[in-house]
Amino acid sequence: MILIAALFVSVAFIVLSTARWRWHPFLALLAAAFGFALLARMPLDKVADAVNTGFGETVGKIGIVIIAGTIIGEFLERSGGAFAVAERILTLTGRQRVPLAMTLIGYVISIPVFCDSGFVIISPLNRALSKRAGITLAASAIALGLGLYTTHTMVPPTPGPIAAAGILNADIGLVMLFGLLVAAVALVPSVLFATRIASRVQIDPAPELSDDALSERLAQAPSAALSLLPIAIPLILILGKSIADLPSQPAGSNSSVVLLRFLGHPVVALLCGVILAVFLPRQRARDVLSTTGWAGQAVIKAAPIIIITGAGGAFGKVLQSSELSTVVNDTLGNLHLGIWMPIIIAAALKTAQGSSTVAIITTASMMAPLMEGLGYDSTWARALVVVAIGAGSMIVSHANDSYFWVVTQFSSMDVKTGYKLHTGGSVVAGLAAALALWLLSVCLI
Repeated sequence: MILIAALFVSVAFIVLSTARWRWHPFLALLAAAFGFALLARMPLDKVADAVNTGFGETVGKIGIVIIAGTIIGEFLERSGGAFAVAERILTLTGRQRVPLAMTLIGYVISIPVFCDSGFVIISPLNRALSKRAGITLAASAIALGLGLYTTHTMVPPTPGPIAAAGILNADIGLVMLFGLLVAAVALVPSVLFATRIASRVQIDPAPELSDDALSERLAQAPSAALSLLPIAIPLILILGKSIADLPSQPAGSNSSVVLLRFLGHPVVALLCGVILAVFLPRQRARDVLSTTGWAGQAVIKAAPIIIITGAGGAFGKVLQSSELSTVVNDTLGNLHLGIWMPIIIAAALKTAQGSSTVAIITTASMMAPLMEGLGYDSTWARALVVVAIGAGSMIVSHANDSYFWVVTQFSSMDVKTGYKLHTGGSVVAGLAAALALWLLSVCLI
């Protein structure tokens, strides 16, 4: 009970300090990390190590990706390329269907790509589409964020679902099939939430850009096809690596596959995108890569996002280092919840420590010895449990989740708006996925 109470106090502190007291999220998250550790009576010699490790691991995984993605976005915006692509897409979808288009884009992209990376890559295109359509950035950003989130948590080869499938000996093909189906169902309330709720919040997609300046950029912009390359090439490379990394090794293991795995690493893939983005401007100034040029401005924009994301990782690591997962398992283990058990455990762990991947892997490890006793030892049942864990891991994305900060910071949302839209949207999408999964289990198990 001490751990549960400490968790609630910590979460309440983060909400109050950032939304009401206007603390910088970096300070709020670090204070919450140390506060939880003290309330939970963690050994003092482990607290600082957990904070440092969590910060370093998180920044190490996503830091360069954020910087590279921000540089790509800066070049796409400054060259006019993002707006050229936006014009082309709007001719296909119509100006009032941008949220639907972004949801579908997110649904596809996040199958091979981490949702954090996907949002960073697509964010400049999202801003451009919203600007050209004349709609609030809040609607399209939440639509994109939820579209990315659904397949990230439920569809291999994203690391969380594929790791859970391995732990539970589930058939990856069935997991992918059920995951795609359940994620598609979750898209419906996601789009409705974005168009009915998020659309009420007005956020200018490009407040510094006037209509005249926009027309000027379009006149000097590269073609839409050329502008897509800095986005498409990294995604293709990452997808290729994901396929090569499948346990069945469909691409083999020769030297070309080793090269593909290298190029498909998110850091390398996005740096390839940076190189392509540098050649987008028709008239490139000599100082675009300098500290005062486009690249320098992008790095400045990326810095606060990286710092806040790292602090969220530090808070999550402190929670992971406590006995919180054991408490959750002991509390729910003796209840007869059926398919809702993995959903609830994953949701509790996700809400507690922030990382969907950690919640998925931890829940799968907890469920592994319980599968036979619960009657979930068939091939279909094991696949459904993996997807159920993924559905639960969507609930609830808030201040201790790095994705919360990526979505809010790249979408010009303040913390209060982020709680309302991103956190609320993750609950809506997660519950819809959980209900769809439950109906599938009733029919198939």
